Amino acid sequence: MPGPCEEHPPGERLLSIDALRGFDMFWIIGGHWLVHALLKLTAGGVPPSIEAQMRHASWEGFTAWDLIMPLFLFVVGAVMPFSFGRRIEAGERKSRTYRRVVRRVLLLWVLGMIAQGNLLEFDLSKLKIYTNTLQCIAVGYLVAAVLLIHARRWIQALVTAGFLLGYWALMKLVPFDGHPAGTMEPGVSLAHTIDVAVLGQFVYSDRGYAWILPSMNYAATVLLGVFAGHLLRDPGSPWRKILGLVARGLVFLALGWIIAGGPASVWDAQGLTEPAWAASLCDWLWQIRFPMNKHLVTSSMVLWAAGWSYLLLALFYLVLDIWRLRAWAFPFIVIGSNAIVAYMLTHPHYLSKTVDAYIAGLTRLAGAYGYLIPPIAQLAAVWLILYFLYRHKVFVRV
Repeated sequence: MPGPCEEHPPGERLLSIDALRGFDMFWIIGGHWLVHALLKLTAGGVPPSIEAQMRHASWEGFTAWDLIMPLFLFVVGAVMPFSFGRRIEAGERKSRTYRRVVRRVLLLWVLGMIAQGNLLEFDLSKLKIYTNTLQCIAVGYLVAAVLLIHARRWIQALVTAGFLLGYWALMKLVPFDGHPAGTMEPGVSLAHTIDVAVLGQFVYSDRGYAWILPSMNYAATVLLGVFAGHLLRDPGSPWRKILGLVARGLVFLALGWIIAGGPASVWDAQGLTEPAWAASLCDWLWQIRFPMNKHLVTSSMVLWAAGWSYLLLALFYLVLDIWRLRAWAFPFIVIGSNAIVAYMLTHPHYLSKTVDAYIAGLTRLAGAYGYLIPPIAQLAAVWLILYFLYRHKVFVRV
């Protein structure tokens, strides 16, 4: 085993990536309800500041809960240089690689329709074609796979920047349906209009979410993760990799804040009018700003989320793969090793309904503390299934 300052062997699996994926999935499979229950037990309730971070921003803005989906896509990208690099170095034929890629994309798409698109209800009036995180992963994975197979890194970087800038230009500069360019309201945006036009009755339009045009930024999110994977896989000191992850994280946070109009907000709040050039600059920044919005997957949100994703990966890499303090992360590693299974166990909610039926009596017996039973039982049920798979070395990859 390498020491704390030695480079990791090329074939060694980085536990930090599995653990970070598991940490992300922990919240999806019920971790937030467990935290709610524990805070109610220990603090009498969930403080408003924490409660606000455990749900999506209503429209513009960004909360910790908004990080879950882009972090999932980011981690998918971070793994890809390792898996594709091994195949390329082993001389695998591109046709075989593409068969694997197409199979994964199709499976992810179908699983997404099962999880959130009502596929298993076999009712066309309820069917939704593009609605789910797994389908966003499928799009980003396909684009990143093609670039990893055929393109150098500088081309990958140009494509990523092109997606971010291109999506900004389309959303800010193209008028639609009689609305002026740049209109972004719930259910009224260029992205939503394209969804309705293309998907028709199969569109998922709840709360103004959009899918087809934002696919540009789903791909950009996966590609930003790919660059993290490149950094971790390249030769070099682990400490240099930590610094690289942190530096990129801070740069992306700054870019996201600037594009979202952060400087303009500060200057406007200060009533900046002098000198004239500063006031003009402030006005210009207000005009080009692209507010953070998870529903529309704006470019500022993608960069802001990528910044936090890089910093979280740096933290997990430092603790798990450099310092090798791993015992605390075992529950997350179990979840992260079968993340797709974990996701499907909780989407749709068949398992949780089954668990609720079995624990109804116990919940009543617990009296005033009955609220603790459902989140503990549901999280435990999912984790034990994943642990069974982990112990038997069954890792489901799509």
